[in-house]
Amino acid sequence: MKETQDKRISSAVISRLPRYYRYLGELRESGVERISSNELSARMKVTASQIRQDLNNFGGFGQQGYGYNVAYLQQEIAKILGIDKTYNMIIVGAGNLGQAIAGYADFEKRGFVVKGIFDINPELTGTMIRGIQVRMAYEMKDFVRNNNIDIAALTIPKESAVEIASMLADAGIKAIWNFAHTDLNLPKEIVVENVHLSESLMKLSYNMANRLREEREEE
Repeated sequence: MKETQDKRISSAVISRLPRYYRYLGELRESGVERISSNELSARMKVTASQIRQDLNNFGGFGQQGYGYNVAYLQQEIAKILGIDKTYNMIIVGAGNLGQAIAGYADFEKRGFVVKGIFDINPELTGTMIRGIQVRMAYEMKDFVRNNNIDIAALTIPKESAVEIASMLADAGIKAIWNFAHTDLNLPKEIVVENVHLSESLMKLSYNMANRLREEREEE
């Protein structure tokens, strides 16, 4: 990966990188070897200048008159995103959301390998979810320490999330994917990505309402 200058990359740019990675993967599967920023723009509905600006933050990767080598660009974006390596992951909460995450096979294709699933319900002890045995929450701390777990996905009620997150921090977890509806106050070296499903739905509602307003104005 080409070295970036000493500057902070905007969150908007970072949020677009997974889309670039996904579209480039689709192009590779279709046998496309190279693509211009204009062609990529037409597929992604992002302007060609925006694509060039985004990628220039990391060195550019394109050649004038040639465009981008699809396989190379996807590999470089994988390095930027850190998905050129494997991460061990646990899921805390074996309810519907936890089971859905465990069943999503594409995570492993991206290098996120689910090693364990934990819950507080003793009736779930020993239940198998996609070949992974559900364990009890009290086993989690030792499991994290003994299995080099990098990431914990929290799919539990917010009332339990703060305590569980603190315990995971003590066990040496490196990152938390937080689906609980609460903010976590953890040491700064632990990376937290909050996923608020209701907020995403409200954004969808706003965009729907905005579209309706625009249609009424056009009438």
